[in-house]
Amino acid sequence: MRILLDTHCWLWWIAKPRRLGDEPRRLIGDKRNTILLSAASSWEIAIKYSIGKLVLPEPPEEFVPKRLARDAISPLPVEHFHALHVAYLPRHHNDPFDRLLIAQAQLERIPIMTIDGMFEPYDVEIIWADR
Repeated sequence: MRILLDTHCWLWWIAKPRRLGDEPRRLIGDKRNTILLSAASSWEIAIKYSIGKLVLPEPPEEFVPKRLARDAISPLPVEHFHALHVAYLPRHHNDPFDRLLIAQAQLERIPIMTIDGMFEPYDVEIIWADR
């Protein structure tokens, strides 16, 4: 199974795994699954780090690749067709990072793990991270 992690889910997996439900933790830890982190999440992490909204033990350009490798989480590049698909999403949610993740989940036909209820109105399969 392929699963796209919302940014906060990936950060919780690293720093506060108990915030994730038992089943989401099992899914992420199951080596038979392909767990994905979007480049959009790296973009979000970098921006939040640069404005002081996210504290990391090292700069994001070191933090993200090290943890991806350590946990065997695969990067999901942002392609032009992903970014352009955002234009066709209903305006249920205005967060640009989340809208890009939703577009990727739709186009790649993969479920997204999140706690964000704003994802629910979209045509995307959700794995609830807190259940």
